[in-house]
Amino acid sequence: MNANQQKIIKLAQTKDISKMSYREIGRELGIENPQTVIYHIKQLKDKGLIYFDGQKNCQKVAKLEAFTTDKMFNIPIVGCANCGPALQLTQDTIEGYLKISQRSIKRPRPDGLIAVKAVGNSLNKADINGDNIESGDYVIVNCNQRPENGDYVLSSIDGAANFKKYYRDNKRKEIRLVSESTSEIPPIVLHQQDLDAFGYAVNGVVVRVVKF
Repeated sequence: MNANQQKIIKLAQTKDISKMSYREIGRELGIENPQTVIYHIKQLKDKGLIYFDGQKNCQKVAKLEAFTTDKMFNIPIVGCANCGPALQLTQDTIEGYLKISQRSIKRPRPDGLIAVKAVGNSLNKADINGDNIESGDYVIVNCNQRPENGDYVLSSIDGAANFKKYYRDNKRKEIRLVSESTSEIPPIVLHQQDLDAFGYAVNGVVVRVVKF
């Protein structure tokens, strides 16, 4: 967000800007041109960072977690993850919200859900409820779900995020992160005693792929 968008967010946290004219908002924030206000409010709405709550008839600022409004789940988009080597860092800031209906996600609540944009092709032969993961897809992850063997997971190694198929080999005391791809991509193999040294963590289990 640029400086003007940050100002609008701060104002919307204390006032219902849907009840204010663009000139009034501009005067509050020191923005002379109402068209500038219109542009930045549209940008914030497009990202889902502010939204109109039809039930309460007021403008609201989005939370830093998944939430429901007008029977739609709003799932925070938190960055990118590689479907290959763990190279691309996830981002701490929310880039916007993915809107999806409750029936489409088949859950009563959106608690613990995040959306991550996939980069790479190492899971282009995966089968997640009939969908693979291709570069550019949005992958919905349940951060509250613990992985089981054969689950597709979002995990991180030294802060770098990746999507892989997860296997825990108790006999060898290893975790294997496996690709399912048209390309030949070797697995990532981590011994359990090395997990802390590599900063390894499972962030959540993939529950849905949204294609664009």
